[in-house]
Amino acid sequence: MSKRNIVHVEIPAANVNSAAKFYQDLLGWKIQPVPEMNYTMWEAADGSGGGFPEVSADNPVGQVLVYVDSDDIEADLNKVEKLGGKVLYRKTEIPGTGWFGMFKDPTGNVLGLYTSMNPDFNK
Repeated sequence: MSKRNIVHVEIPAANVNSAAKFYQDLLGWKIQPVPEMNYTMWEAADGSGGGFPEVSADNPVGQVLVYVDSDDIEADLNKVEKLGGKVLYRKTEIPGTGWFGMFKDPTGNVLGLYTSMNPDFNK
């Protein structure tokens, strides 16, 4: 059984490099650019982390996206629908990393689910 930890937080940025520098200077986060995805990863001192996706229709300003650990994304997304939420993205592979799915809760909040390809990740 998963601990259901928060495993990744995405903060949309108009300019991912500028956002990374801002948070690195402000909070001391470790920064790792992923230029092929126009994305920058961040890691806090406690090991928690996330990334800066470029602002887009899928990543609007003000919509910080929280990803929660999932042992079975498909089962969780089916449960989302049964509980009155809406699935936005079915289970999708992030090459070499893991899988994600996204949903909207009955209030309209958007959250993500994540399963790592590394079975010891956040367990």
